[in-house]
Amino acid sequence: MVNKNRYMLRIFLIMSYVLVISVITFLISSLFTYINTGAERSKILHLEVKKEVQYLPELTWASNGNEGRFMNNQVLNTIQNDYLDAWYVKNIAFRTNEINGIEDFYTESARVNLYKNINNNIKENIFIEGTTFKHNPDIIFFSEDGQLVVLEDKNVVEYKKIYQNNKLVYKTTERNSYKVILLLEDGFWRIRHIIKQASEDFKPQLNSVSFNFIMKGINYYPKNNPWDMFGDDFKIRTIKKDFKIITKAGLNTIRIFIPYEDFGKASVKQSKLDKLKKVLDAAEKSNLKVVVTLFDFYGNYDILDWTLNQRHLETIVKTFKEHEAILAWDLKNEPNLDFDQRGKETVISWLRQMLILVKSIDNKHAVTIGWSNTESAHILSKELDFVSFHYYEDKANFEYDYNVLKNQIPNKQLVLGEFGISSYNGMWKPFIGSKEKQANYHKEMQKVLNKNKISFLSWTLYDFEEVPSDVVGNLPWRVNPQKEFGFIDIKGKKKPAFKYISK
Repeated sequence: MVNKNRYMLRIFLIMSYVLVISVITFLISSLFTYINTGAERSKILHLEVKKEVQYLPELTWASNGNEGRFMNNQVLNTIQNDYLDAWYVKNIAFRTNEINGIEDFYTESARVNLYKNINNNIKENIFIEGTTFKHNPDIIFFSEDGQLVVLEDKNVVEYKKIYQNNKLVYKTTERNSYKVILLLEDGFWRIRHIIKQASEDFKPQLNSVSFNFIMKGINYYPKNNPWDMFGDDFKIRTIKKDFKIITKAGLNTIRIFIPYEDFGKASVKQSKLDKLKKVLDAAEKSNLKVVVTLFDFYGNYDILDWTLNQRHLETIVKTFKEHEAILAWDLKNEPNLDFDQRGKETVISWLRQMLILVKSIDNKHAVTIGWSNTESAHILSKELDFVSFHYYEDKANFEYDYNVLKNQIPNKQLVLGEFGISSYNGMWKPFIGSKEKQANYHKEMQKVLNKNKISFLSWTLYDFEEVPSDVVGNLPWRVNPQKEFGFIDIKGKKKPAFKYISK
């Protein structure tokens, strides 16, 4: 019996060995066959992952050209992706003075000059922040063997900021044209040569929109989902009821906010656009004009983000630029509050680029910026169609501060884009606020607004039960007062201040 068991075990081991060898042989044979089909290395190793969107300049292929071998859309898309990635990794390399990713998108000979420039920048303590906004490539040759492409990329709009010893020494926006040779190596289209053929300063013409509409309005969020108007609790029936309250109160304008990430960043979600359309349609039926504030809850401003920001803005503005309810585009709510953390020059540069893009898409509607105070309101005032500022200071100083700003910016309409006080009188701020004090505040402010014929958008229609930490943080002496700026309390009852909501 023992000998029989040993015999059976020996047979089992031999068969297992033969099976393993057969499987390995099959896999090697399949891999060899797959390689000979021209498969990419990433597919062989099953390393394909969905690429994170990180660089999306506007790109328009020329319809003519493409001499040589026929090119299908799949090959064209691969060339486009690798070509734009080459620009992206080069921008990162010159910003960080590191060479990560360069070898994937530039041939060995092309890398020589790139490395030389990077080493020189390191030596001179220079780094360059840059991006491109627009490409117009035209394939002028595609080789018969499918391994070489020659293209011309004309009128590339490039933005650069050059720093030396951590100080900005030069910035420019240029329109450049290039001739580019790309080679297919190891599954990547790598740049072999890139030669600048022409260059000029890029100075966009910003159209001016005449604006003389007198706003009597309010910043609007629904009572139950403030700062999340287009989220899962979106209810157009509730919004329509609120619009009737606003119209009946004698107001003609609302200001709403589009959260950047919630709407999908560069890839704006259709479901969010559908909700925004419902809001605009409801506003139009209620005879309300709408100031749409873009980029809410966005605060990065990094140059490498700019093309993503532009695609986000482009989608929204193109979709709604013909809507009758639109009164104006507000580029950003209180961006001057980001000056200290993100850098004043960086924030202003970002605002200017977004302004240029909006005006290139929509020449009908006014553009503004919702500055948090009068001190910053002069910034970009020449390029904006009206100047919007917020005021939460002592009401006794408002008329003086307004007149100072009016003298500083005499040729543009000034809009008080936010103002108000809280009626909160709880333990965290006792004896400061009350419903009566709030009513008196709005009564006195309306006297000044009417006297000077000042457009206004008060803050806000409702008191709120909850305020997100992203708005004012978590400190209770900040959160609780923020809940009670409304003209209507959380039970839906009009507060005394409602009497002075519009007059």
